[in-house]
Amino acid sequence: MTEPRFLHAQWSSRMAFIFAASGSAIGLGNIWKFPYLAGDNGGGAFVLVYLLCVIAIGIPIMIAETLLGRRGRQSPINTMASLAEAAKASPHWRYAGWLGVIAGFLILSYYSVIAGWAMAYILKINSALFAGIDAAGSARLFETFKSTPEYQVIWHSLFMAATIFIVSRGVSGGLERATRYMMPALLLMLLVLDVYAMNSGGFAQGCAFLLEPDFNKITGAGILAAMGQAFFSLGLGMGSIMVYGSYLPAHVSITRSSILVASADTLVALMAGLAIFPLVFANGLSPTMGPGLIFETLPIAFGQLSGGGWFGMLFFTLVFFAAITSSVALIEPAVAWLSENRGLSRSRASLYSGSACWLLGLGTAFSFNIGSELKWFGKTVFELVDLLTAEIMLPLGGVLVALFAGWILSREHSEAELEMKDARHYRIWRILVRYIAPAGVLIVFLDAMGLFGR
Repeated sequence: MTEPRFLHAQWSSRMAFIFAASGSAIGLGNIWKFPYLAGDNGGGAFVLVYLLCVIAIGIPIMIAETLLGRRGRQSPINTMASLAEAAKASPHWRYAGWLGVIAGFLILSYYSVIAGWAMAYILKINSALFAGIDAAGSARLFETFKSTPEYQVIWHSLFMAATIFIVSRGVSGGLERATRYMMPALLLMLLVLDVYAMNSGGFAQGCAFLLEPDFNKITGAGILAAMGQAFFSLGLGMGSIMVYGSYLPAHVSITRSSILVASADTLVALMAGLAIFPLVFANGLSPTMGPGLIFETLPIAFGQLSGGGWFGMLFFTLVFFAAITSSVALIEPAVAWLSENRGLSRSRASLYSGSACWLLGLGTAFSFNIGSELKWFGKTVFELVDLLTAEIMLPLGGVLVALFAGWILSREHSEAELEMKDARHYRIWRILVRYIAPAGVLIVFLDAMGLFGR
């Protein structure tokens, strides 16, 4: 393989990579999306299928993406181009790198707006606004907040400014330092909230709902939803894991690190469910509230409980921490490419990428108010970007990563990077990444395209 044209800094240790990659994976998908999908799809039955998908699909693709990143030691675009050249494969494989970088960029444009809501609710939840509030009142407050464009722009700008600042500080001074402190703090806050939920009066019911599978509730749609959530929750197919892998020292085990990251991601999702559902049941609310579960339903629960304002503030601080560690990973591939191909300093690359993302994010910010009537194909800017990335670009990117690692990259190179002591483990990974994982992601992709007749 040709030498990389641009050498990046590296993580200082395996734990630094695990914290950073876990921060990339752990985000709104774990604390916002996982609970409401579990609520909508039968609780424990959904969780069981989700866990199986993490093992059979998520971990093999995460190993593959990290492997490619460390092998190429460049941004996803240049990594795919150089690895394809070394393998004498089509130069068009570089577009798989472009797909990931653009997907991450587009996701951050709306991710920043939603994360801004969490920042705002850190202050809102500790006020008297939610004391004794009912469902209609909570929904009305949330709708008023979303429909005020000034609020959307302010919080979107603050969150993006925080993201730019962290990324501009570099690998060790920014990405590593932020995740080193935020990830343990996130886990500690989740643990405190779980203890709080244990004393809410609905913990036994919440545990039963989340952890006891009722196989009669497993449906085809639920299986596909679990498969999609397992894939998207790990942050695969958007270039983040690949670029983080490019900073991984050669002596660090990719397999063990990927398993630890996937385990941490799954643990946070389950802990979030154990913090949320007991509060929901203790207050006689429905677990099937969909995307409004955090911003409309939970404030009702916190408003009814003793000390709810303080614990609500802690919860939304947790959401913010999860969001910011993911956002720096989403923008990092674009920053790395600008540094490599345009010769920009890291601070300039961060500022240019972040500013462009902020500008694009205004489309999402205005989708909930003054721009709600502006639609393409019957969808607002937010809905269109979400559909394009989550249901098309990420599944396609995941399939391409798996196919390249399993079929294009030579066995010699993948074995050298993974260094699995037991040959059986390598064979199992190769079967999963060549056949099982691409087939699973392809099913999600075809389902999202409506080809299963739903």
